[in-house]
Amino acid sequence: MLALDARPEPVCIVPAQTAIIVVDMQNAFASAGGMFDLAGFDISGAAPAIEANKRLLAAAHKAGLTVVYLQMSYRPDLGDAGDASSPNYHKELGMVLMRQRPELRGKLLIDNSWDWQIVDALKPEPGDQIIRKSRYSGFCNTGLEAYLRARNIRHLLFSGVATNVCVDATARDAYMLEFWPVLVEDAMNHSGPDFNRQATLWNFENAFGWVTRTDIVVEALRAKAAQPLPA
Repeated sequence: MLALDARPEPVCIVPAQTAIIVVDMQNAFASAGGMFDLAGFDISGAAPAIEANKRLLAAAHKAGLTVVYLQMSYRPDLGDAGDASSPNYHKELGMVLMRQRPELRGKLLIDNSWDWQIVDALKPEPGDQIIRKSRYSGFCNTGLEAYLRARNIRHLLFSGVATNVCVDATARDAYMLEFWPVLVEDAMNHSGPDFNRQATLWNFENAFGWVTRTDIVVEALRAKAAQPLPA
């Protein structure tokens, strides 16, 4: 058992039952020329979030935590994106931009496109799990829950983008499914005004889970690893 400093109070996690969920750290959301950038979103927070993720993932791999990457993705024929009867068709940014700007059709979040790829600085390592999703929540029509249950995972540390959309949607579903969600706030980047970030963090501090920071997680994992084994 490991007491992790967090808001609104420390939360106890079991490293062997803990997974890092890296949400949508793709060129679409974190790179110049990606979907967020093309839409005019401020992506200046992506670079520090990437650096925080590098530290977080290095510590997680060393401590033997389960690492799961979520990857927002559509088939080239958009068969899994939803038609006009789906709210995803009308609200998801990639779908909207590809209709509004013909030059972007087939280029945003499409399987094997540059936009779809996980950023080079955070490429998954052997043994990491990549779970494809076509909706905001990583639990929607995916194998994420089954993958976590099979490994007896209870505690989920969340990083990635966007704090207020896909991280929020996935972490809320985690709470509903009896997982323990902890947001690593500096390893995430939000979309839109900063009050979106603030509102998501407030909700998790007060209603859905806990909030911590990368250096706190890294130091806790290092301290746990340094403890002598029981005689």
